[in-house]
This record gives sequence, C-alpha cells and structure tokens, in this order.
Amino acid sequence: MNIIVEHNPSTIKLSELGVMSWPKWSCQPGKYALVFEERETCYLVKGKVKVYPKGSPSEFVEFGAGDLVIIPKGLSCTWDISLFVDKHYKFDPPTSIL
Repeated sequence: MNIIVEHNPSTIKLSELGVMSWPKWSCQPGKYALVFEERETCYLVKGKVKVYPKGSPSEFVEFGAGDLVIIPKGLSCTWDISLFVDKHYKFDPPTSIL
C-alpha cells in the first residue's frame, strides 16, 4: 500500500513544508471510497482514519491528529473515518508526458 505516516512531525518541518498554507478539507465520520489520481501529502489537524486498500478488508493503515501522511498516486481505497477529520493537503503536480 505504501502509505507513509510520520507521527508528530516537528513544527520546523511543518513550517518548511508550508503546511498551514495548504488548502483544507474536512469530513464527518463514515466510510468513503477514494481513488488518488495524484500523490497527496496531508497533515491531520483533527480526526482518526483507517485506510483499507481496495480488495483487502483486513489490511489497513491508521493515522490521526498530528500525523503527516503521504498517499501514493493510484491508490484505490476506503477511508473509514471514526473521528471528524480536518486536514491540510496538497497534491503533487501531474507529470506531463512529452
């Protein structure tokens, strides 16, 4: 699945990445099918999530408030949100084929 979770990154790292200037997204608890067309880096301000890759009901990655997460391009998954999520996020720019 290759989701990378960094628990409680330093405020210096968050500042260097410019996390607080990224767009915000929030979501109520529930289960949501998602496909990531581009790589996403996000920082959870609030919430708790389990991510299950498509077709694998027992394999999951869990993260929550204070975690910096990198989600790979092309991942099809289900987000099982147990606590209201509030996050900053950014997508890598699409790669062009010339």
